[in-house]
Amino acid sequence: MDLVVTDLAVARGGVPVLEGVGFAVAAGEALILRGPNGIGKTTLLRTVAGLQPPLAGRVGLDREAMAYAGHADGIKATLSVRENLIFWADVFATDRVDAALAAFELAALADRLAGNLSAGQKRRLGLARMVVTGRPVWVMDEPTVSLDVDAVAMFAAAVRAHLGQGGMALLATHIDLGLEEARVLDVGQFRARAPAADDFDGAFL
Repeated sequence: MDLVVTDLAVARGGVPVLEGVGFAVAAGEALILRGPNGIGKTTLLRTVAGLQPPLAGRVGLDREAMAYAGHADGIKATLSVRENLIFWADVFATDRVDAALAAFELAALADRLAGNLSAGQKRRLGLARMVVTGRPVWVMDEPTVSLDVDAVAMFAAAVRAHLGQGGMALLATHIDLGLEEARVLDVGQFRARAPAADDFDGAFL
């Protein structure tokens, strides 16, 4: 089971941003997306994860195999750290709460309300959700935001463990995670052509 993207075209706000995107990620591999801000990395990740439809092309893997982590941490402030993970474990029908706590060194904070965590701790909790899902493909947008050096290493170790278990990762990040298993794809080569001046309707499709 590989993640295969073929001739994908994606749009933001109705305007095409990337076209002709193609890549494959096999079990045990990570692919890191690079490119300038605004190029369309977030839009591409959301499309691959099934959160928005493509303009064209195909994502050759069921979205039910994927877990997505975007800019929001996706946590409930009035629940404890453990309760947040239990909530997601119930959603995904897994029993990986303890594994998630261990992976992101959250056991000592397990009973603390998520709303009382620091920005970095909240981010670690948000990323711990990926472990809880049990899904083979992690699709992640700028996952290291708000993380200090130690937490970045913690995250890289979690990704490495996931890959070691046959998982896959598709990441947009400017940080060097030190993952030997990772390949880098510059999405700038897939920048969509601007609509022609006489294509007034095409600019709004």
